[in-house]
Amino acid sequence: MAPDGRHVYVTHSSGTMSVIDTATNTVTDSIDIGYGALGIAITPDGRHAYVAHWASAILSVIDTATNTTSATVNVGRAQWDVNVTPDGRWIYVTNRGFGTVSVIDGATNRVAAMVEVGGDPADNPVGVAVTPDGRRAYVTNRGSGTVSVIDAVTNTVTNTIRVQSGPNAVAVAPNGRYAYVTNEGSATVSVIETTTNTVTATINVGNAPITVAVAPNSRRAYVVNRGYRALSVIDTATGTVTATVDLGGDPGAVVVTPDGGHVYVTNSGTSTVSVIDTGT
Repeated sequence: MAPDGRHVYVTHSSGTMSVIDTATNTVTDSIDIGYGALGIAITPDGRHAYVAHWASAILSVIDTATNTTSATVNVGRAQWDVNVTPDGRWIYVTNRGFGTVSVIDGATNRVAAMVEVGGDPADNPVGVAVTPDGRRAYVTNRGSGTVSVIDAVTNTVTNTIRVQSGPNAVAVAPNGRYAYVTNEGSATVSVIETTTNTVTATINVGNAPITVAVAPNSRRAYVVNRGYRALSVIDTATGTVTATVDLGGDPGAVVVTPDGGHVYVTNSGTSTVSVIDTGT
């Protein structure tokens, strides 16, 4: 989702990225970005999109004004997810299968650090989310059922938090108080209190929850359940599921518009994107 809410960017494993105009909900452009595209993050100023590739060592940098590749960064194979600090200076990329997170300098598009997480390559770091103050990054280690906390100043792991089976995605609430982790293997969401880095709640959702996004006002969390082909809506104040929305085949990524009015979910099984009105 672009910071101004005007465009949604959707990666395709075949090597392209679709640009959706949210005013009309139509695809306005298709960008050639290379095979195996997966995770994507937009810089806070909206000028660039960073795209991770699970099938190559190359991180693509897209100029959103021209919708062309402006740079590539060699970061390591089996990339999965990518996130950007609020000031746009640092980009964090998980390298699944290598047990590492690459830290990219946004000013030079070069690898500035390589952080080992989880303790073993088999831990498979997949999801990454940066706190709103830019001081920490939370990384899910799918193989070990843990979340690593990286100090963004020193690029060292300061905490390892035990969650549940198969943690996949992580999202930090805009107010910075909680991090939400989808546990695909246990059909739950772990809620981590960020000041103490402890799990304060475990919420039952649908089968195979894989991704999560939090509303701009931090009052709702939206969880995609691949197994149920449904979206769980969590009231973050009570920690309860208040609604379930049917989706398309094999749903995946989820984002929320800056005004909180709509949620977009990719459906890889049907090559579609579901648009959900959060009011209804």
